[in-house]
Amino acid sequence: MEIINNIKEKAKALNKRVVLPEGPEERTILAAGKIIEEGICKVTLLGDVEKIKQMCEKESVPVDKIEIIDPVASDKLDDYAQEFYGLRKRKGISEADARETMKNVLYYGAMMVRKGDADGCVAGAHNTTGDVMRAAIQTIGMAEGIKTVSSCFIMVIPEFLDEKDKILIFGDCAVLPDPNVEQLASIAVSSAKTMKSLVGEEPKVAMLSFSTMGSASHEMVDKVVQAMQTARQIDPDLKIDGELQVDAAIIPNVGKRKAPDSVIAGQANVLVFPDLNAGNIGYKLVQRLAGAEAIGPIIQGLAKPMNDLSRGCSVDDIVNVSAIAILLS
Repeated sequence: MEIINNIKEKAKALNKRVVLPEGPEERTILAAGKIIEEGICKVTLLGDVEKIKQMCEKESVPVDKIEIIDPVASDKLDDYAQEFYGLRKRKGISEADARETMKNVLYYGAMMVRKGDADGCVAGAHNTTGDVMRAAIQTIGMAEGIKTVSSCFIMVIPEFLDEKDKILIFGDCAVLPDPNVEQLASIAVSSAKTMKSLVGEEPKVAMLSFSTMGSASHEMVDKVVQAMQTARQIDPDLKIDGELQVDAAIIPNVGKRKAPDSVIAGQANVLVFPDLNAGNIGYKLVQRLAGAEAIGPIIQGLAKPMNDLSRGCSVDDIVNVSAIAILLS
């Protein structure tokens, strides 16, 4: 797809590094080879060095072009452990526990990103989402002003209002079941940043609801309005409005009629759903009924990028998410 190709091309120009913690995993090995072959970025694999080298040789992956680190034997283990101890000692962790935790490839990979030894981390082919996200949150932490990790999808719609391959961002469709006001505001700000970083378009954010500008009165509507106001406080320059029904958000003549004073009605390219029910249903409806391509979920809200994969992911999925992580760094 053109959007993925564009992301890869932008990543190539940055000459950055991705760390793939699940080194001795066949798809990860093959993905590392493809990333190097396409010149997307530099690659670090974590795990048993000899095992990874043997797998690389078996799959004809150029081992001399890949950095391989075994956290257990790393000369940075003590430094990383001390950093982690400083982060988590208030939670009751001991120095010995911190050192043991840093031997875990997920935590070591996350610490590489925190310390600037890698620009992004991609995992999940073998580990669960919960394990990946715990390592990310505990080690990398949240972006400034952001209260929660969330996700979004890049939706590429074959044709919309005579525009070919229309791109929208949908958030959150995969992580937070029932976000509160602060969390919903964080989703909006994070999704806007993803639009700007990955797609390169100015984000115009619509906070979606079953009401448009007071057409209905309900506590669920109030939450959306409060989240919109909070998002404006986090990022005063953000183009955002709500509450808006989805037709008022994306159809120009409907937006003009229902919300004539709105700065983004009818022009929104970032749609923030009020909860996970709406978000998950929404993206799958567009995917299945409109034949849209859904790229994601893309994890957002962290101070630096650490992205999760489905355990059923393909080699290309790992390659694509690695390019995305590089652009979000």
